[in-house]
Amino acid sequence: MALPAALTEDQIYHRCPLDKLNFETTATLEELELPFGQERLLRAMEFGASMEASGFNLFVLGPSGAGKHELVRQFLDKHAEGQPVPSDWCHVFNFQQSDKPKAIELPPGEGRVFKRDMSDLAAELKTAIPATFESEEYQARIQELQEEVTRRQQKGLFAIQEEANANNIAMITTPAGFTFAPMRNGEVIEPEEYKTFSDDEKALVEAKVEDLQKKLQQAIQQVPRLRKEVRERIHALNEEMVQLTLGGPIGELREKWSHLPEVVAYLDAVREDVVEHAEAFQDSENGAPAGLLNRYRVNLLVDNSETQGAPVVYEDLPNHQHLTGQIEHRAHQGNLYTDFTLIRAGSLHRANGGFLILDARRILTQPMAWESLKRILFSNEIRIESLERLYGLATTVSQQPEPIPLKVKVVLVGDRTLYYLLAHYDPDFLDLFKVEADFEDDLDRDGESYQLYARMLATMAKSVKARPMDKPAVGRLIEHASRLAGDQNKLTAHDRVLKDLLSEANHWAARADSKHIGIGHIQQAIDEREFRASRIRERSLEQIYRGVVMIATDGEQAGQVNGLSVLQIGATRFGQPTRITATARPGKGQVVDIEREAKLGGPIHSKAVMILSRFLAGRYAPMGDLSLSASLAFEQSYGGVEGDSASVAETCVLLSAITRVPLKQSLAVTGSMNQHGEVQAVGGVNEKIEGFFNVCKKNGGVNGHGVLLPASNVEHLMLNEEVRTAVREGVFAIYPMTHIDQAIELMTGMAPGSPDDEGGYPEGSFNRRVADRLAEYAKVGQKKEDAQDNDSGGKNGDR
Repeated sequence: MALPAALTEDQIYHRCPLDKLNFETTATLEELELPFGQERLLRAMEFGASMEASGFNLFVLGPSGAGKHELVRQFLDKHAEGQPVPSDWCHVFNFQQSDKPKAIELPPGEGRVFKRDMSDLAAELKTAIPATFESEEYQARIQELQEEVTRRQQKGLFAIQEEANANNIAMITTPAGFTFAPMRNGEVIEPEEYKTFSDDEKALVEAKVEDLQKKLQQAIQQVPRLRKEVRERIHALNEEMVQLTLGGPIGELREKWSHLPEVVAYLDAVREDVVEHAEAFQDSENGAPAGLLNRYRVNLLVDNSETQGAPVVYEDLPNHQHLTGQIEHRAHQGNLYTDFTLIRAGSLHRANGGFLILDARRILTQPMAWESLKRILFSNEIRIESLERLYGLATTVSQQPEPIPLKVKVVLVGDRTLYYLLAHYDPDFLDLFKVEADFEDDLDRDGESYQLYARMLATMAKSVKARPMDKPAVGRLIEHASRLAGDQNKLTAHDRVLKDLLSEANHWAARADSKHIGIGHIQQAIDEREFRASRIRERSLEQIYRGVVMIATDGEQAGQVNGLSVLQIGATRFGQPTRITATARPGKGQVVDIEREAKLGGPIHSKAVMILSRFLAGRYAPMGDLSLSASLAFEQSYGGVEGDSASVAETCVLLSAITRVPLKQSLAVTGSMNQHGEVQAVGGVNEKIEGFFNVCKKNGGVNGHGVLLPASNVEHLMLNEEVRTAVREGVFAIYPMTHIDQAIELMTGMAPGSPDDEGGYPEGSFNRRVADRLAEYAKVGQKKEDAQDNDSGGKNGDR
């Protein structure tokens, strides 16, 4: 197998061809309405936003920092422009059930008018009805009724008095009421004189008095009935007067709102209620009680009078109350009270007929909000209920507004992990969110994309109020976008990082008093961001330079190799070498992964060591047992080890331990390996190479040093200027490899050797050394087994 040539500078960095950018500064570029390269996402959103069937809500999934919220809002705002404006909704008093306010739907913009009309009506009732009761006509009719009652009362008493006088009996008025006494010649007889009457005369007088008392009693008993009759007639008069007063304003409103039967029915109910409570309006000083007038006001829940197209609402705190609305309470004299005017709309009300954008993580972290949203979407109506009442935690009487029909498209925005977890664990999720809109992490970098990406960067610059960029600055930013994507043929779609970088570059341009952002300002922003996050990386390098962490970058050493790893701390990623060591001795085919035994190795790393073990057995002991007991360890590693990117390095160091052939410490290795010895791609190659480069530079220079990496990772290289300069000058080499034999030859300087038809390797080759050494291990192992067998046989013979 041919030894790979070191990579050239052009292979480790893909420069942006400035001739692909046909502008001088981004000030002349037209803004992009929607980002390019997201065709799959935009098609899914277009379908989901237009689909009328139930359950076709959207979940926009993608990585954090990709600008999902901004893109969704931008798309929906444009999509909603041509949609009809939804209805207004209001709550009014329910005169049949006061604790269950009615909901009334009105054409957009008419809710505000209806509310104003009812406020005007309430104000008119407050003054017009008392004025009616003060009118001369009303007072005259009241006086007439009172006089009629007085006349009817006096008429009955006068008849009794006439009858008494005709029978010489006087009807006398006393503080306690009426009484009767005998009379002669128009004068009341004194008690002494009455005693002189005969028994017959006394019996006659007493019989007549008793009869008159009965008639008087009957007349007096008629008084309450007369008073009730008068009250009824006064009430009827009040109703009549109120009807006359209401006839004009209510009639005008009925005619004005005749196109809405629900409003007309409500106005009729208002008229009946005012008439029923006519007496409450008679207080000329204070007017009707405020509580009574409030019954005739309108609680405008949703006002779309200024809405253009369908509403697009983003709820940044999607808890139960903010989604479904709430019923507020007011304190009065130490007590809490509420009524229909204290019902407040939620974001679902405001988004009704349009689109509601929610952050998936936020709604899932709010108590019961996710369950409330699902229940509403299944029922297609919004019920305003407190959580306490909803789940039986409170039994106090409260308002129960009439539910409002719901027609809304909910758009959840979240990362992929949330989407797949919900799809797996929540049985309702896929019934309600049937449209998956997946955000692209990276965009293709080709000839057609340069100008479009430049326009996207120009749009970002304007959104953060940054200066225009010149052509070289855009080219440098495109190259950095490839670095962020970790691929020469891709560009990152994470606009948060790019916007932050543009803002920082604009800051440095302002400090330099430049009218536009140049390549130097972009590079300064990149360098400053890296410097701010470099403390831990520099402390790590210092530990290596001072010898606290042992890393050899010169000479040769058997059973020892420099592997490469990437550390991720927050948003900071950097690479650093790790010493990997191995030991080998005769045994029974066991390769001990010390990291796994110490419970520091993850399952992927353990899998890689198992693959390594099977590779050795398959290559060097295809027809028998592998006589080997070996161990692998990451030296001075005190945290977890995960991943298979060290499997090539582990194979090299294990073979070196077996053969005692030293490995070059000036080279570091990264790469995964399969059971056939083929080298596979790994992640973080830029950080790994730059990490080893920095260590070599600190330890005396990079001349003669290099890195081995999988050939399939070459297209992922976007190395910094310092490494590129060293590669261009030929002092630092990067070797691509496709097979483990290439790594062996580069690390040892020995030809690996290919097997012949019988499986034997050429004399003097590295693989021959491995095979011979394992054969020696097998002989030693066999001698031990024979000795044990002989010892066991001797003991049995002695018995």
